[in-house]
Amino acid sequence: MNDDSYTWLSAAETVRKVTAGGLDAQAVVRSHLAAIDRRDPRIHAYVYVDRAASASAGPLSGVTLAVKDNLPVAGMPWTDGSAVWRDRIPAEDTVPVARARAAGTAILGKTNLPELAAAVGTTNAIFPPTNNPWRAGITPGGSTGGSAAAVCAGMASVGMGTDMGGSIRIPASCCGVVGLRPSPNRVPSESIDPAGLSVIGPIGRTVADVTLLFSAMTQSSALQRAPASKGFRIGLADATALGMDDACAEACRRAGDALESAGHHVERIAWESESVAAGYGVVRRASMASFPADPQLFAPGIRKLVEQGRALSALDYFSAFEKASAAAYQVVVKPLLADFDFLLTPTLGLVPMAIEAVPAFLSEPYGRYIQFVLPVSFARTPAVSVPAGLHDGLPVGVQLVAKSGQEWPLLALAEQLEAMPGFGFQRPPGLEREL
Repeated sequence: MNDDSYTWLSAAETVRKVTAGGLDAQAVVRSHLAAIDRRDPRIHAYVYVDRAASASAGPLSGVTLAVKDNLPVAGMPWTDGSAVWRDRIPAEDTVPVARARAAGTAILGKTNLPELAAAVGTTNAIFPPTNNPWRAGITPGGSTGGSAAAVCAGMASVGMGTDMGGSIRIPASCCGVVGLRPSPNRVPSESIDPAGLSVIGPIGRTVADVTLLFSAMTQSSALQRAPASKGFRIGLADATALGMDDACAEACRRAGDALESAGHHVERIAWESESVAAGYGVVRRASMASFPADPQLFAPGIRKLVEQGRALSALDYFSAFEKASAAAYQVVVKPLLADFDFLLTPTLGLVPMAIEAVPAFLSEPYGRYIQFVLPVSFARTPAVSVPAGLHDGLPVGVQLVAKSGQEWPLLALAEQLEAMPGFGFQRPPGLEREL
């Protein structure tokens, strides 16, 4: 193999080859740094690259990591996508980054995000917008769009990001990669989130790669994960009052058919997200208002949301949070406790769109877009987005949801679906030809 072929090695394969002594871990790092030089000038996934990145000894030696720029990495910028913190550089890694580094992972750099992670695209006022590796001018999703794009384009083995209202699962679906939202508190974080909704999670090209990074982040063993068995009860949501793009519903139905063919029982369920979205609008504004900065320093759209958040009363917040949580319980938790082992939905209600067409944060079209990911966040359950083929040459994803704390069975089922025809990562065409 030449250095360029290393860019598409899975993290799991990299670990096997390095462990067996057939691959120099630093060769993979060099390969990804070279890929960034070739590909990122048009994708803009990274906002900072460590040219001195190096592999170290450990169970993940040779694996490279792209970290979302709202997570602190020692000695690297930590901007949160905002001019307010353009020059901020932390002295220490956040805990999951430190754990990944201790496991031998090479940290390649920081990846792009919208200001304060408050958008479903990846644009801000201080860095170029991130393009979807599948097609220039198409959003990679957000807010972990930079990490998803880097992994999709072979510019890192795996990525790390955050997910409050879908921010890992949305870009995973848009870029055709795998993204896991763990249950709250499964991955430690020093960041204070009063709502308790935001989690740190992994992104990879395969379920196995996501499992490897998740294991390092939680300091747990993937050996806990038994292969998915047959006969699970799975609730499928492929229709809602809000409606969705046909390609999203069709991907979900194909996934349901595939899982039924594997011996599971799939049954349709109702899905309602409007009450959750209404509550989230209040909760998210309040969370943005808690950032310690003068609102006038933020870009106009964010400034308005921050100011609205600071005008809320405690009663406004708690009432909205209670209503959203109650609605999420009905649509997600209750079916999982009473009738089903897992739920299956489209990841998104809309297919990937042009960057300029991305709906404004908390606007009306936004609700249709995130109608499947948002209730899961308020339900505090784990979920994973799995690539489910293409529509018009762009990726579509499906979401699997499990009971709280059941990441290992969830990942096992996701790996079973990933292995079926029409599912799993595909390499975007023409990257080498175009660059």
